[in-house]
Amino acid sequence: MSVKEITNKQMRRVGAALERNRIAVHYAETKAEVPKIVEGLLAEGMKIASGGSMSLAECGVMDLLKSGKYHYLDRSACPPDQVKALYREAFTADAYLCSANAVTENGEIYNVDGNSNRVAAICYGPDRVILVVGCNKLVRNMDEAVARVRQIAAPANTVRLDLNAGCRESGRCVALAKDNAQIGAGCYCENRICCNYVVTSYQRFPGRIQVILVGEPLGY
Repeated sequence: MSVKEITNKQMRRVGAALERNRIAVHYAETKAEVPKIVEGLLAEGMKIASGGSMSLAECGVMDLLKSGKYHYLDRSACPPDQVKALYREAFTADAYLCSANAVTENGEIYNVDGNSNRVAAICYGPDRVILVVGCNKLVRNMDEAVARVRQIAAPANTVRLDLNAGCRESGRCVALAKDNAQIGAGCYCENRICCNYVVTSYQRFPGRIQVILVGEPLGY
């Protein structure tokens, strides 16, 4: 059995679990297919917001959002003194796009944030939330999801955001050196990137959250 076949089977297991939790699922074999799927989930003129996401950039979704077809709340073009207002306006968006730190085979979406505007929008506000998730972020269970953030996502994002957090220097969360460290364990530095931990599971409003599972690695 090829790696591609194994990946497809894992994606289908994860997708079935997400659907049991009333989360809509779409599949893309390659990242090149993702913009077309996203475009099909949006209508021209919609107010769109997004989180900071390497996954969206790597698969071309950011180019789509900035194409002029939508009223895009572009955080990258926002003056620093207006960013907080833009984050709040995102709650009134027709759709919010981002990625996830991990998705389990039980259909749980795991995200850890510092500012937490992303996890807040996932939980409540925008009418639709679209998450683009590469196959590198699929894990068996929550233990693996937590470990993935501590070993990969958090250190990589401290570099991307130029934050002097403990995991940037060591390449992994300091909690990994502790026995039986709880989910929120970590460093105590001012620039800590892991402040709020959100597990998205069964949904009260079916289909509000849409996940695009991609058969290629994306982001951290």
